[in-house]
Amino acid sequence: MATRKFLPAAAGRTIPGVPSQKEPEMPQTPPGTTTVLTFSDADAGLSWPADDWAAALEPPTVLIADDDEGVRDLIGTRLRAAGYRTLIASDGRTAMALALGERPQLVLLAVDMPGLDGFAFCYELHSSPQTAHLPVIFISARAEPAEAELARVVGAEDYLVRPLDPADVLRRVQRLLHH
Repeated sequence: MATRKFLPAAAGRTIPGVPSQKEPEMPQTPPGTTTVLTFSDADAGLSWPADDWAAALEPPTVLIADDDEGVRDLIGTRLRAAGYRTLIASDGRTAMALALGERPQLVLLAVDMPGLDGFAFCYELHSSPQTAHLPVIFISARAEPAEAELARVVGAEDYLVRPLDPADVLRRVQRLLHH
């Protein structure tokens, strides 16, 4: 027969046979004493310029690159409602300029776009050291395994097929940005 131990249900209670867990005692500072702690960047081994703090407080930015205005509006509305900042592009060249200039944290990318298709965009994006880390989610009208595999080969993290469920798009964006 297995022996079972049950933990106390509330603080301060004890159960026979179960060791009690006391909270560690904190050192006491005598009344009227002030403790001053000083740190330097060299002590911490970190460099945190004000710009980095400001960037950390801004909402994540998602670039939506799709030649279909309805898709851009649908996804953009859902992401903005969830607190994301969105950048919008209707063609591949504009999307690339935004990716390089604005540095989004994620790209939602249509496979078929004028100027630069999704595969060429993703390959070019991940060829640059400045943007190689950006996660990309492809959007396609075709549910073809070969196309999904090619998307992964050029660096896509995910592949969605239209029609899109905005809630599903949001979940996938959140998974990639907040893993």
